Amino acid sequence: MTGRYDNYKKLQLDYPAERILRITFNRPETFNSVDEQTHTEMTDIWRDIDRDPDINAVLVTGAGKAFSAGGDFGMIERMTGNQHALMRTWKEAKDLVYNIINCNKPIVSAINGPAAGAGLVVGILADISIAGRAARIVDGHPRLGVAAGDVAAIIWPLLCGMAKAKYYLLTGRPVTGEEAERIGLVSMCVEDSELAQVSLQIATELATGSQSAIRWTKYALNNWLRSAGPIFDTSTALEMLGFMGEDVREGVASHREKRKPRFRPDCPI
Repeated sequence: MTGRYDNYKKLQLDYPAERILRITFNRPETFNSVDEQTHTEMTDIWRDIDRDPDINAVLVTGAGKAFSAGGDFGMIERMTGNQHALMRTWKEAKDLVYNIINCNKPIVSAINGPAAGAGLVVGILADISIAGRAARIVDGHPRLGVAAGDVAAIIWPLLCGMAKAKYYLLTGRPVTGEEAERIGLVSMCVEDSELAQVSLQIATELATGSQSAIRWTKYALNNWLRSAGPIFDTSTALEMLGFMGEDVREGVASHREKRKPRFRPDCPI
């Protein structure tokens, strides 16, 4: 492990094969939820990977039974109503997505179990996304009481079409690994027992292929996402605005108390 990654303490990093960096969300006791430091490391690491001459491909997965449960409730509560924290998070949320899009190395995600929120950004924005049958992909922002931010507004319609995107994003219903493959939300679905092997095989194929051809192809294809930048910026801004309101407090409370949320029935817009 080169010294450029010494400051990454919350992400587990290793080399499962030559010229492949594996990033593992490693808080299995919380289903790999994302706290403030993890969010910052997730945002920054793509710039270091982009500049690393010893890496040709990246593999991302989660430790234990989950890929990532999304934002830690403690982090969400500290953000709520805190303009300074929200501005910082908004900038990081934008940088996270753009840093992944602009990273010159191909990224493979191995989505094992639940995948939501900030962790799902990496899983679904990966160049090749592989889900196990036990995967449960969900954008739970509306269930939390805030607009679907992160990367949902630009990537879901592009991958699975507007009708399916609206259905899953507005209802917050989970998508199984098999259904995600069927609707085009992920590249493929495999047996859970094969997920680690298949994802590493694909990462190895990318790491040993023509690097100029692979990286330039990724750059060109990602112009679809760059062109949707205003859509993404709007969605994240509206998400942050939601953290200043009442619904998010009820959303967090309902999650903690394991009950259905009781949101206000009216809205001024």
